[in-house]
Amino acid sequence: MYDLKALRENLDQIRAVLGRRGNDVPWDDLRKLSDERRMHTMQVEQLRQELNKGSEEVARLRRAKEPADEAMAAMKRLGDRIKNVEGSLRQVEETLNNLALRIPNLPHASVPVGSDASENVEVRRWGTIPSFTNPPKPHWEIGENLGILDFDRAARIAGARFSVMTGAGARLERALINFMLDTHTTHHGYREVVPPLMVNRASMTGTGQLPKFEDDLFRLKDEDYFLIPTAEVPVTNLHREEILSGDSLPLRYTAYTPCFRREAGSYGKDTRGLIRLHQFNKVELVSFTTPDRSYEELERLTGHAESILQSLMLPYRVITLCTGDMGFSAAKTYDIEVWLPSQQQYREISSCSNFEAFQARRANIKYRPTTGKKEAKTDFVHTLNGSGLAVGRTLVAILENFQQPDGSVEIPSVLQPYMGGMGKITKDTP
Repeated sequence: MYDLKALRENLDQIRAVLGRRGNDVPWDDLRKLSDERRMHTMQVEQLRQELNKGSEEVARLRRAKEPADEAMAAMKRLGDRIKNVEGSLRQVEETLNNLALRIPNLPHASVPVGSDASENVEVRRWGTIPSFTNPPKPHWEIGENLGILDFDRAARIAGARFSVMTGAGARLERALINFMLDTHTTHHGYREVVPPLMVNRASMTGTGQLPKFEDDLFRLKDEDYFLIPTAEVPVTNLHREEILSGDSLPLRYTAYTPCFRREAGSYGKDTRGLIRLHQFNKVELVSFTTPDRSYEELERLTGHAESILQSLMLPYRVITLCTGDMGFSAAKTYDIEVWLPSQQQYREISSCSNFEAFQARRANIKYRPTTGKKEAKTDFVHTLNGSGLAVGRTLVAILENFQQPDGSVEIPSVLQPYMGGMGKITKDTP
């Protein structure tokens, strides 16, 4: 979201910086409405000045005990004109605000310029890619052979892009959730949150899902509630319409939630397995910090997400998304991609983004700098978030990277205490 005055003064610059990222923004309408807003604002200010002069004239006439009826009638006419112009101004500002909500965030200067994912830039790699005697099996085949994944029953229960996990598969999913939460709270200093799984329209607007991406969301039929696509939405909105103390920043939260996405536009992509579902589990990391520390915080948060993969001994790489592949609200994004042997490629398992003040301005989240003075001027916080991690995709990576020739799957050592000491999943595992 952009300040309307700053938007009018910098419209050409914003459009140039966004480039193809702003292709679907109605720039001509924005310019016309910005000009109309300025015209109406100036007109209101001029009329109010005339009203003030009229008030002074009425006061003078009354002091002089002269007739003031005509002057008072003129003031009433001015008052009516002001109401009409203010009504027009409100309508223009409402339309302008709705259009401004559809303008993407400006990319940080360090973000590589590019048109699509092919121009993303690799930052680093970690871990050793496993070698196999025979071609590695995909996770859905491994899971079905072990009796821990059932896609046919899920389809009967709900439909396509759903899954059922049973036995050791369900326990492994739960173990991953608990391991991730324990790591982020105990070792990384995040405060755990259990948020609502349904949110209102204002919350979705605050984090940038609305109005642009309404078709990607699941909405309740009879209530204006949305199922959350990620815990980022409710957790970021914890502080909507608040002024935080500078002493309290940074604030760091983590939350496990199911996530719900329509996956609009993904027809034909990842139709098998757990990679792209309508419902999946995720552990999220969210930070609120001051503008001068937000890029340091981005590195820190990304490192926390990476540490989960390192503990699990899963090979991965980190890439910086280019301008053409970056999300709507982000100023800079690192994607963490885990190695999947069956696909012989890295696949996204976490996106870690700095939104700068973009979400905070939409959700009106401010802080008061620590100066020792209550009257210190407030400013918008910077918000960040990242997956720490997507649980289902982590399970996919474990099944594929730790598959054994006999069809079993070894369990990473850090998860074994969460699995009751179980070191391997076999067909006979209950």
